[in-house]
Parts: sequence; structure tokens; C-alpha cells
Amino acid sequence: MINKTVNNVQEALIGVKDGMTLMLGGFGLCGIPENSISELVKLGVKNLTCISNNAGVDDFGLGLLLKKKQIKKMISSYVGENDEFERQMLSGELEVDLIPQGTLAERCRAAGAGIPAFYTPAGYGTEVAEGKETRDFNGKMHILEHAFEADFAFVKAWKGDTAGNLIFKGTARNFNPMMAMAGKITVAEVEELLEAGELNPNEIHTPGIFVQRIFQGKDYEKRIEQRTVRQKS
Repeated sequence: MINKTVNNVQEALIGVKDGMTLMLGGFGLCGIPENSISELVKLGVKNLTCISNNAGVDDFGLGLLLKKKQIKKMISSYVGENDEFERQMLSGELEVDLIPQGTLAERCRAAGAGIPAFYTPAGYGTEVAEGKETRDFNGKMHILEHAFEADFAFVKAWKGDTAGNLIFKGTARNFNPMMAMAGKITVAEVEELLEAGELNPNEIHTPGIFVQRIFQGKDYEKRIEQRTVRQKS
């Protein structure tokens, strides 16, 4: 069986260059590839196009790349928690493509399934549809959306094995499985790395065929984007 393991995050990111398109899993700060993002900051790669549900917060997640002005374009569905993102977008420093969340998910899934494009009603009649092909299906208008093309996909899983099979935990199973399928090179960082055959096949969410590199991450902060607590009664 092919061993997909690399020794560390530095080895996992070999080949990442300026101007590439990257997918980064996660929802808010849940299930984001923390180690890979930190290494992207250290590498100093620039003019990146990042496909992610959101842009993290000012001092964590993709916010770290924004702070260093390493991102040229963000393709996201929600960006409301990042003041630096807002500043760069309004000043024209950052290109932004805001798309419906379901469309974002399907453009990832379509890429992994080998589907070049699909029609969806989401966004018809809004700015989302500008310049796109439209078509009537059963009396309802749809717009044509194309599958993403990404040079790398970075995902974070709870458990993985040396063959690249992945299991995601709880709500960290968000955009990660779809993005894992969609990158030309998929890098998976995991909290626990096991030998091939140690994972229950019935519990695997992403088969190893989609993963090219896997490593055991470390020092996860697992921040909470917005902490809400109940006052003592």
C-alpha cells in the first residue's frame, strides 16, 4: 500500500508558489488547517487566490495571511468576522468573489467528481449571476457555475492513516471532505496518524485516493470564533 506520509508541514508544502490557487477547509475557525496556514505565512508566498468558506479572524486562520498581504483574491461565502478583510476589500487592495455557500460547496464537490460545471437557481437575478450563462429548467431560471480549479487543497482531519484515509470529527466535517477531493495536490494534517488498516473502513469520510500528502499536526489552538456563555444565575 502506498504510504502518503510526509515528515512535517515543511515537506507537505513543497511546491507551493506565488500566484497559486489554494483551497482551505474549515468553517469559521472550526476544522481549519492551522499548521498549513502558519507555514504558508512563514514561506511568504504571495498573490494567492484562496478558496475558503470564510477568511478567519484578524489574528488567526486566513487572517494571518491577509495581515501579511499574501492573498490577492478571496473566494468565500462569509467574511463578517475579519476587520482587516473588510478594510482591504473596501480599499480595493483585495479582490473578493462572494458566492452563495451552497454554490461554494457544490463547486468544490463538482471538481472532485470530475463535473466541469452545473446549473443552480441560487443567485439568479442578483450580482452573482452577472456575466454568467442562464437557462430555464421547468419554468425556473438557473445560472451556470463552473467547478473550481485549485493547485493545492489543505484540509484538517481528526484521524488519518498512512494511506491517506481521513475521519473528521463533529462540525469539523464541513468543507474539508469536499475540498480534499478537489485539489490537484491535497495535503491533510491530522491530530492522530495511524498505520494503514487501523481505521474502521465504515467510519472513513475521505478515501486515501484523494490525498497525496498527510502528516500529524501539532499545537492546535482550536479557537472559538465567538464565545457565548450564560451568566451565572
